[in-house]
Amino acid sequence: MANATDRLNRPLGVLRLSLTARCNLACPYCLPDGVEPPGLLTATQRLQVVAAAVALGAHSLRLTGGEPLLHSGLEELIAAVQPLRAQSKEGPGLRQIALTSNGTLLSAKRARALRAAGLDRITLSLDGTTGAAVAGMAGLADASAGERTLAAVLAAIEHARAAGFDPAVGALKLNAVVQRGRNHDQLLPLAALCRERGLELRLIEYMDVGNRNGWSRAAVLSAAEMVEQLGAIWPLEPLGRDNHGTASRWSYRDGRGSIAVVASVSQPFCGDCNRLRVTADGIAYTCLFASPDSGTDLRPWLKTDSDPIELEQALAGLWKHRNDRYSEERQQGARGDRNHAEMAYLGG
Repeated sequence: MANATDRLNRPLGVLRLSLTARCNLACPYCLPDGVEPPGLLTATQRLQVVAAAVALGAHSLRLTGGEPLLHSGLEELIAAVQPLRAQSKEGPGLRQIALTSNGTLLSAKRARALRAAGLDRITLSLDGTTGAAVAGMAGLADASAGERTLAAVLAAIEHARAAGFDPAVGALKLNAVVQRGRNHDQLLPLAALCRERGLELRLIEYMDVGNRNGWSRAAVLSAAEMVEQLGAIWPLEPLGRDNHGTASRWSYRDGRGSIAVVASVSQPFCGDCNRLRVTADGIAYTCLFASPDSGTDLRPWLKTDSDPIELEQALAGLWKHRNDRYSEERQQGARGDRNHAEMAYLGG
């Protein structure tokens, strides 16, 4: 089947597949339920979804949650999708398999297993450099719990590096959500930590995803402010934003690495967004800011007797009618209040 494009001529390029809605943290900007929705997809059904998306042009698979390391079949799924990398008549195939994780469960053994299964890239998350800051951003009881979590994530970085996820080629990065009034004082320490460890720091504006996080525009520390603060200490050179990318990148003039900033609030990138999201229970969403009732249930096309082409046709039809541009409309003042599907459910 030919590559799919939507009503704004945006191609399907990335499938973000959530493996679980559960998480072992309770970050205030996400606030997961801690329980699974009913009717989770089986391993076979997940593979069918990935194959259909690749047939329509998806070249990147991002495995998410909740916390995907809670999913016991993670390595098996990564190994099972490897044949989709092959060149085919329909398109170039799968080029990258990535994982987004909070890192607290990434042992040395698990990192090696993920690499052996065929994972290309890991992005870990850390929103502070002190026990108190980590506790506040991870929903933990106290600074002692924050210190333990911080230590676990720092260890996970080294486990991933040792397993072959090389930050020098972009195979290991660190995400940080920065929220004014909560952890904005961690911006410079996080950048210093990443400079020391040779990691690209991906700074994410506080977003109005879901309905639980009490989002306020006043709490958004904009990309421009973050770049200005960092550049005042370590001068930066702009590298731009890749086509269909989520982040604008900057390099340090002293050669000590780079940063990236995801500015979906202050500088929306809806115009070339190429991401399809599928939840752990098989609901497809075409926007991170989608309303809960706007998803398409893929399970009718995932029955044991279903023809794979029917799933491809369903996804192609969904993408063909896509016209989402929520962040641009929000910036233009064209969006009023509305319910959003929850971040942990959508996979971020």
